[in-house]
Amino acid sequence: MTDEAPGLPRTPPHPCPYLPGLQARERAFLADRLDPEDYHDLMDRGFRRSGDLFYAPDCPGCRRCVPIRVPVATFRRSRSQRRVLARNRDLHTEARPPVLTAETWQLYRRYLRFQHGSAAGDETAASLRANLYAPVVDTVEMVYRLGGRTVAISLLDVCTRSVSAVYHFFDPDLAARSLGVFSVLHEIEWTRAQGIAHYYLGYWVEHAPTMQYKANYRPHELLRGGIWQPE
Repeated sequence: MTDEAPGLPRTPPHPCPYLPGLQARERAFLADRLDPEDYHDLMDRGFRRSGDLFYAPDCPGCRRCVPIRVPVATFRRSRSQRRVLARNRDLHTEARPPVLTAETWQLYRRYLRFQHGSAAGDETAASLRANLYAPVVDTVEMVYRLGGRTVAISLLDVCTRSVSAVYHFFDPDLAARSLGVFSVLHEIEWTRAQGIAHYYLGYWVEHAPTMQYKANYRPHELLRGGIWQPE
């Protein structure tokens, strides 16, 4: 990644969010708007985005952040994943343009407190809008409802060649339903229905507990040395 983008600035070193004791660094740039096909090409060079920040890991001596994607035509659900689908057969889904509503904001706040405790206190509706709801690329909001109540939301970047999972949050009271797993399964099928070949899951980091779930969607491919390799 460093050789492919030599002119991009590096972020200052900071603690790695995935592996304790390591320092992380990225090459990054800002863009108010990017053609979704161009963003797909960047993902195939190891980039991701957070709001209008496009970045790729550039950590000295470490290449453990590996992009991962699922070829939806050959994806097969595991037994446990089929159980999650059965557990959530009463949910209704809607794919729509992103709309930040008061209900969305309250759901997001509750999710942050559940996941991060007091660290969620600085988040505002404006920062949520900038990070997830700004029209930087072509994005779809996947809404999951139970009895008319929104219980989970995913943000997905979409182009003709890929659907990329940006972020997912859910109602903590329904954690036992495994809504994160259900959302990935539903979105893989939605991707297939759109005639799009791959569902991108971001980075997989070996030995990072919070990233291990991504390897459960099989078969999948990992980007190593600039080439997507089946695993």
